[in-house]
Amino acid sequence: MNVAQLMSRSPVTVSPDSSVPDAALLMRQRGIRRLPVLEDGRLVGIVTDRDLREVMPGRTTTLSMWEATTRLAALTVGEVMRRGVVTTHPEADTRDAAYALLRHKIGGMPVVDDAGMLVGMLTVTDLLHDYARMPEPGTDTPAVSEEARA
Repeated sequence: MNVAQLMSRSPVTVSPDSSVPDAALLMRQRGIRRLPVLEDGRLVGIVTDRDLREVMPGRTTTLSMWEATTRLAALTVGEVMRRGVVTTHPEADTRDAAYALLRHKIGGMPVVDDAGMLVGMLTVTDLLHDYARMPEPGTDTPAVSEEARA
């Protein structure tokens, strides 16, 4: 099976100029944990919920609420994103992609075509959805019954 069969198409993206609060809100609204960062249609980085949490002011900050909000609003995704992005190709084997996720200890990666254009996202969740649909060897039924999942 190849990555194109499991990846999420048309992923939600941001630009490097997007503000950190806007990116955090977008992630929360969409229920996602990572955003590819595109500039002129090309992948230039990725920002994760963890990256954003690390730059958010803590509860014990000495800054006033106004100061913290002002400083945070001035921070852009381009300042906090990761530039060395692990990617995969739509035609890559899903086992190879899963190995890359494990080796790099990441939960997802952008899928780029030969021209370097973003065509999707592949996450551990995508792989688990497929694995969970796999029938037991020699049968047509899932390995775990519905009753066992409850």
